[in-house]
Amino acid sequence: MYLENSFEKIKSFDPEMAQLVIDEEQRQLDTLCLIASENYASPLALGLEGSVFANKNAEGYPTNRFVAGCELANKVENIAIERIRELFGCEHVNIQSMSATISNVAILRALLKPGDTILSMELNQGGHLSHGAPFHYSGKMYNVVQYGLNKDTEEIDMEQVEHLAKEHKPQMIICGTSSYPRLVDYKRFGEIAKEHGAYMLADIAHPVGLIAAGLIPSPIPYADVVTTSTHKTWRGARGCGVIMCKKELGKKIDSAIFPGLQGAPKMDMIAARAVQAKESMTPEYKAYQQSVLDNAAALADELKKSGLRLISNGTSTHLVLVDVRELIPSGKQAEDVLASVGIVTNKNMIPFDPQSANVASGLRLGSPALTTRGFEEEDIRHTARLLAKALKNYQDEDILEEIKGEVKELAGKFPMFADKWLAR
Repeated sequence: MYLENSFEKIKSFDPEMAQLVIDEEQRQLDTLCLIASENYASPLALGLEGSVFANKNAEGYPTNRFVAGCELANKVENIAIERIRELFGCEHVNIQSMSATISNVAILRALLKPGDTILSMELNQGGHLSHGAPFHYSGKMYNVVQYGLNKDTEEIDMEQVEHLAKEHKPQMIICGTSSYPRLVDYKRFGEIAKEHGAYMLADIAHPVGLIAAGLIPSPIPYADVVTTSTHKTWRGARGCGVIMCKKELGKKIDSAIFPGLQGAPKMDMIAARAVQAKESMTPEYKAYQQSVLDNAAALADELKKSGLRLISNGTSTHLVLVDVRELIPSGKQAEDVLASVGIVTNKNMIPFDPQSANVASGLRLGSPALTTRGFEEEDIRHTARLLAKALKNYQDEDILEEIKGEVKELAGKFPMFADKWLAR
C-alpha cells in the first residue's frame, strides 16, 4: 500500500517530529481527559484520514465536478451523504465544510443579509462564538440579540426567548450550546421561529453523538438547518462540519460552502466520515453512548458529594459545568492544579460569572473521552474524587504529588480506545 509503514519512514527522515507524536500519544495515555470537547477517535472513524483520497482534487459536488477522475470520489461522497441522511433522518446533507464553525458562517451567508437580526444564546451563558459573539464574523456582520439562562434554574429561559423574538423579530433563531449541561427544547424553539417567520438553526456539535444514538431528542423535525462537528461525542476525528437542512435550502447552502467559502473538499476526510456514519448505526456505538450518559451522571453525583456546586444542579447530557469557588478561587487555578496532577480540564465561565473569561469561576467537564478508554461508573467516580481532592489541597505539594501518582496508575490501566466499543 502507498502509505504502508509511513511512520517508520518519518522516524528515519524527521525524528524530531516523530518523537513529538510518540510523546503526545504517551501524554494522552498517562493523563485523564475530562475536556468535554475532546475524545479519542475510533480507529474505524480515523482509518481513512490521510488515505490516497487525500491526493484527489474533487472541486465541486458529485453532480458537477470541475476536474476529471472523480468517479470514485463521487461514490465516496454520495455514500457519506446517504448514510448521514439515514442516521439522522434529514432531507439534505453537505459534508464538505472543514469545521462546524465554517458551516455556521456559510449558513448565515446563505440565508441572511448583512445587518439582519439573529437571536442566539450569550457566549458567557453557554452559547458558541460562531452564534454572534461580538469579536466573531457572525457578531460583526449581523445584528445580534442574545438570550440567556433563568437565574434560579440556570436553564435556558424560554420565556425570555419568546419575548425577545416578539420584540426584535429576528430573521434567524439559533439554538445550540458549548457549555450547557441540559437538554435544549428544540420543539419550542421551532414553534417560536415559525411563529415569527424566522429560520431556526440548531448547532448540535456537543450532543451529536447522543442524538445519533437516539438517546436524547433530535432537532431535525423542528429546525430548518442543523450543524455539527464530528469529534466530541460523535467520536470521529477533528475537522469536518456536517450540515443537515430542509431540501429547499440545499442549493443555497451548498453554494455558500462551494464556491462561496471553500475550494475543493478534503476527500479523505469525507471517506472517513462515511465509515463513521456506518459505525454510528452499530450496537457497540449505541452502548458506548449510553455509557457516556451514565458516566456523566456518575461524575456529576460524585462531584456534588465532594462539595462542588454544579450549574443547573446536574446534567442531562455528556457535560458537567462546575462552580469551583468553594474549593479554589478560580477556574484558571483549578485547570492549572489539575493539569499538574494529570487531570486535563478546561476553565470555563459559569452563568453570571463575576470573573473574566481568562480567569473564570468554573470548569467544563465531560465523560466522552474517558468512556472511550473504557472507564465505567466506579472509575469515573474515582476520577471525580481525585479531582476534588486536588482542588481541596491545591496548596499542599505533597498531597498533589500523591494524587499525581494515583492518576498515572489509574490511567495506565486503560487503552486509548477500549476494545468493547470497536464495531465488529
